[in-house]
Amino acid sequence: MDIESVTSVAVITPDAAESRRLYVDALGLPLRQLDGDYFASQEIDGCRHFGVWPLSQAAQACFGTSTWPAHLAVPQMSLEFELADPRAVADGADELRARGYQLLHDAKKEPWGQTVARLLSPEGVVVGLSYAPSLHQ
Repeated sequence: MDIESVTSVAVITPDAAESRRLYVDALGLPLRQLDGDYFASQEIDGCRHFGVWPLSQAAQACFGTSTWPAHLAVPQMSLEFELADPRAVADGADELRARGYQLLHDAKKEPWGQTVARLLSPEGVVVGLSYAPSLHQ
């Protein structure tokens, strides 16, 4: 697997409004509403994408439901690594599975064009292998 960069860092929050009070109001980060309660920025030096991701949206992205499964640790953050192309994401997912990791989902294309596969790390972090076309233009 050839990781090109860190694509995205996002805190995963059960209370999006409370988290925005910290990250937007108190810290002054230039976060903008992208989708519902998801706020993010690509304008913070050193980070291609930083977001405040509601837990319900993380659950939807991983499982197709707004509730995080009770048998899994509730994640506190998401960390995505950028790969060269969609095929590399699928190959990376296969490689992780071959090494004994259970994926939350296989490589899939999101409505905004990103291809991503995700797993839950031993620390409780949603780790993604990603190909976001906009980062390769």
